[in-house]
Amino acid sequence: MSWEEDNKYLNLLSMFHYILAGITALFACLPIIHVVIGILMLSGKFAQDSGGADPPRIVGMMFLVMGLLFIILGWGLAICLFIAGRKLKNRRNRIFCLVVAGIECVFMPLGTVLGVFTLIVLSKDSVKEIFDRQ
Repeated sequence: MSWEEDNKYLNLLSMFHYILAGITALFACLPIIHVVIGILMLSGKFAQDSGGADPPRIVGMMFLVMGLLFIILGWGLAICLFIAGRKLKNRRNRIFCLVVAGIECVFMPLGTVLGVFTLIVLSKDSVKEIFDRQ
């Protein structure tokens, strides 16, 4: 492959990392529902609205803590994907991009596809030379 094709693939991978970062950040907002439910359970408003008895406090804490944990992890992954996209665009820090590509392979189906293609492209000798030049 030529130098132009490698640069084209790296630009495409960068763009797809930006897109996947946005999708990941959006879906990481879904557990906000659990955080709200947990807060309502802990404040006692959940039982008033449903007409029943108060749920145990541990249930409200679990909703709150797990929701916050998933939000933080999802946003953290989105930030890493965005940074990897920027590093691919600037042809810097190939190892960071490889690590992020390996992590995103866990998240099927989009992360797996993007991660595998990123690993394939970044493993080529001609791409290694492009990153070494920068």
